[in-house]
Amino acid sequence: MFLSRRTLLATLAAAPLASLASRSAFAAYPDRPIRLIVPFAPGGNADLVGRLLAESMAPSLGQSLVVENRAGAGGSLGAGVVAQSAPDGYTLLIGSNGPLTVNPFMQAKLSYDPLKDFTAVGLANLAPHAIVVNPGVPAKTVAELVALSKTRTINIATSGTGSAGHMTLVRFMTATGATLTHVPYKGGSTPVPDTLSGVVDGLMTEMSTALPHHKAGKLRILAVASSARSPQVGVVPTMIEAGLKDFLAASYVGLLAPAKTPPDVIDALQKALVKALATNLVQDRFLATGAELVPEPLQTSKGFAEYIRREFDATAVAAKAAGLKPE
Repeated sequence: MFLSRRTLLATLAAAPLASLASRSAFAAYPDRPIRLIVPFAPGGNADLVGRLLAESMAPSLGQSLVVENRAGAGGSLGAGVVAQSAPDGYTLLIGSNGPLTVNPFMQAKLSYDPLKDFTAVGLANLAPHAIVVNPGVPAKTVAELVALSKTRTINIATSGTGSAGHMTLVRFMTATGATLTHVPYKGGSTPVPDTLSGVVDGLMTEMSTALPHHKAGKLRILAVASSARSPQVGVVPTMIEAGLKDFLAASYVGLLAPAKTPPDVIDALQKALVKALATNLVQDRFLATGAELVPEPLQTSKGFAEYIRREFDATAVAAKAAGLKPE
């Protein structure tokens, strides 16, 4: 085929641009910094986990992960930002109970579907819930608390109506038959001073919140909703050991990407997450707070997605039992 001089020159001129475009299109992921959206204000557990993952995943990915706090609407604002972002692996969510498995039963108008608008990368942190009482409460076991609740009023606080702790409290009462009066506060740390002073009898909260006060003898942890006893307080039984069959409950934190993010990108992120979770730095930090190390199957995209589904279903049952409706 004969090419004119003009056509030949045009073809040669376009070749470098085509080559550049091809290299750009198939550049190895990631080739620029990654945004890590924490849908809460700085200082909480999700923020702590997000910043630790940003630090520990960066070496494997070869790029920095920049934490961006986007608080609002109980985590729904930040989650919505990620759900509506390009599915290219450069905007990720530090997801937890609130935006993923609690808010759907509390907020009537979410800007996202937690089961359809995200692709799970892996579960990173489990902060088991614990039933805690003031030392003045004459109950040293779950059985004693249940029996006591049938003879007098026992007020148990949580961080709020519809919170993860509230859902666990509802499940606890259903499983044990305890007659407990729920006292909802606004925020995770707010009910602690009132429990310490005896204004309320106890609270359902994360192990990390109760641990320092338990060690100081100012609060008493009756049981922890984890699969095994915490190494921080080995004498405290699990809920299962206390007679509650298969009773597990935790505030969880994991990594997610927008739906339709390419599988190879999810795979790269998952591998970096698994490697980070295996480091002494991450494990020591988590264990020091009373967290439970995440089982390896849940560190995967498939495992975390199944975990979210189970938590969603369990919360649906608890929300119905508590008479909660989205508003």
